[in-house]
Amino acid sequence: MHHEIVIQDLSDLGRAASQFLKEIDGATLIAFYAPMGAGKTTFITAVCRELGVREDAISSPTFAIVNEYRTAAGVPVYHFDFYRITKLEEALDMGLYEYLDSGDLCLMEWPENIEELLPPETLAVSITVHPDGSRSVEWDA
Repeated sequence: MHHEIVIQDLSDLGRAASQFLKEIDGATLIAFYAPMGAGKTTFITAVCRELGVREDAISSPTFAIVNEYRTAAGVPVYHFDFYRITKLEEALDMGLYEYLDSGDLCLMEWPENIEELLPPETLAVSITVHPDGSRSVEWDA
């Protein structure tokens, strides 16, 4: 089944993130595909806020590769940015499978760089920027 959530502007992010969490149906491995500047980090931040993560705790893990957040219920959420990964061994050395096998929510930016390591159940989500500045978040489940 194809899913699409249109985000009209920044004020629409909370609604879109809430809808996204309802529609992913318990998926825990989520890979976000989009070009630079499309809003991957912004959307992931909105998803984390909807889960009750303190906003001041959320930041792009570009240099750290992974950030761990806690939801309002104290459940871990892992936010990855694989932009700087150039070899699959780098992801393995950081313990990638320990995170992916944890059962906790793993939100991944730039999954293209480690695609060969992602389990088949990983939900591939695309973010598309439209000429009017709106975005579409799409996936097939």
